[in-house]
Amino acid sequence: MSIAIKFEHVSKSFSDHTFLTGGLKNYILNGFQASKYNRSHLVLDDISFEIERGSTTGFVGRNGAGKSTLLGLIAGVMKPNSGQVTVNGRVSSLLELGAGFHPDLSGRENIELYGVVLGFSRRDIRKRLDSIIDFAELAEHIDTPIRFYSSGMLARLGFAVVSQLDPEILLVDEVLAVGDYKFQAKCGEVMKRFRADGGTIVLVSHSAGDVTTLCDQAHFIENHRIVFSGKPTEVMAKYQPDVPLPTAVPPAA
Repeated sequence: MSIAIKFEHVSKSFSDHTFLTGGLKNYILNGFQASKYNRSHLVLDDISFEIERGSTTGFVGRNGAGKSTLLGLIAGVMKPNSGQVTVNGRVSSLLELGAGFHPDLSGRENIELYGVVLGFSRRDIRKRLDSIIDFAELAEHIDTPIRFYSSGMLARLGFAVVSQLDPEILLVDEVLAVGDYKFQAKCGEVMKRFRADGGTIVLVSHSAGDVTTLCDQAHFIENHRIVFSGKPTEVMAKYQPDVPLPTAVPPAA
């Protein structure tokens, strides 16, 4: 199988410019001492892995372990401080749904805006416009400015744009925990269909059910490094040793 995503000794840190927090006067008086106040926070440390095209890979770890930063590196919205990130394929993200929307634009206008942000052409977006609106179940409100939308409506619109534009690599960050039961079920069905069609999925989740049901392999991140990799059941047993793994439901007779 070909490789969709490859990390080679990747490290990522963020600078904490505390000398900027005191306003302009503080910066003018103390800016020359910036190096004294500048602190670096390590988020990912020497991360290496490969993800095969058509597979589903889960990443687990406590809050702050660096999972979302890892997705940001795959999506290309961040660059590593060291190491090499290689991504072969068009990426769409189910991260913070609706984060790219503009509140003063209508739902219809935001579909085009969001699609362009994700890297699709306007022609591709317009070709799929009707299916996106139908999937979001927002036909009655599609020409209303989205500042009047509820959070659930925004989530449905964001998910509809991403899921209907045929990505090759799908990044998912706890999106299955968003919205009502019907929305969660629709997310799950789209992911299963995308997986069956040979798409590559990278999933971040605390849910043993999601990881063991959807993933082919998993990685446990702790202290900014991958500390254990293997089958999803093995990784979840390491990550949540006190939590019973979900059992498969037998098919109805």
